Amino acid sequence: MIPDRDVIREAEIRLRGHIRKTPTIDISGKPFGLAKPVSLKLEYLQHSGSFKARGAFNNLLSRKVPKSGIAAASGGNHGAAVSYAAGKLGVSARIFVPTISSPVKIDAIKRNGAHVVVDGDRYADALANCEAWQTESGSLGIHAYDGFETIVGQGTTALEWEQQAGPFDTVLVAVGGGGLISGMASWFGNKTNIIAVEPETSCALDAAIRAGNPVNVSVSGIAADSLGARSIGEKPFKILKDMIDDVALVTDKAILAAQQTLWREFRIAAEPGGCAAWAALQSHACQPAPNERVGILICGGNTNLWSLAEMQ
Repeated sequence: MIPDRDVIREAEIRLRGHIRKTPTIDISGKPFGLAKPVSLKLEYLQHSGSFKARGAFNNLLSRKVPKSGIAAASGGNHGAAVSYAAGKLGVSARIFVPTISSPVKIDAIKRNGAHVVVDGDRYADALANCEAWQTESGSLGIHAYDGFETIVGQGTTALEWEQQAGPFDTVLVAVGGGGLISGMASWFGNKTNIIAVEPETSCALDAAIRAGNPVNVSVSGIAADSLGARSIGEKPFKILKDMIDDVALVTDKAILAAQQTLWREFRIAAEPGGCAAWAALQSHACQPAPNERVGILICGGNTNLWSLAEMQ
């Protein structure tokens, strides 16, 4: 089921007072061969450090939460968002994360008051542990990307961005499990070119498009804790298979270079997954037409600031 724009509008109203309206900035498109300025949506400044606060709050504000509370599996950002939303709304939360999760993200979950379970090598392992706990406890599961309320909540990013700086010819969005980009594609529709950006080492959407259905892929690389879904979500894939225009794959080297550029030139503190969309433009993995109005989503900033300081 593809969320229609009215459903996303309703979610935007529901979320007012709970999420931040994150800023946008325009930068020169000339370094990329573009005649028009490039819009950056600074969603890394959202509560909990990523766009995922939108989906987390939308779940908790539109679904009935049992006395046993909620549970979520996460590479880190979803867990930080769910624990933040739960803390603000007075709901108990248990978050399952894999061992590859960044200590920065695990610390954020703990600060928000959630119980954290660190176990398993990858997100898929954390998800299995989470689902077992849901069965045992009766808690409400908040899926990181394969849930209707999650997709709708993430779609408010596109609504807000279009009002601030649109319209756009092309937007570049990083992909893990597909919740963010499927929500944004649902809002933008066919009037905007949607470019999905994935690391070469974690490319579940690209593999699914080639196969015609979600398939398991190997997951590794510097952005694996945020973009390392083993397979694209079933619900996102039903949306994305007909609504995205291209998939751009980027190397770890390109992601690291993007992170360095964003910090040095703009003092934007993006995590590797958060700057993957920028990496696609900077590395020419995606090359929009010269006259296009392009938007790039900077979607996460839960990174080690000491590592950024070393990029001087």
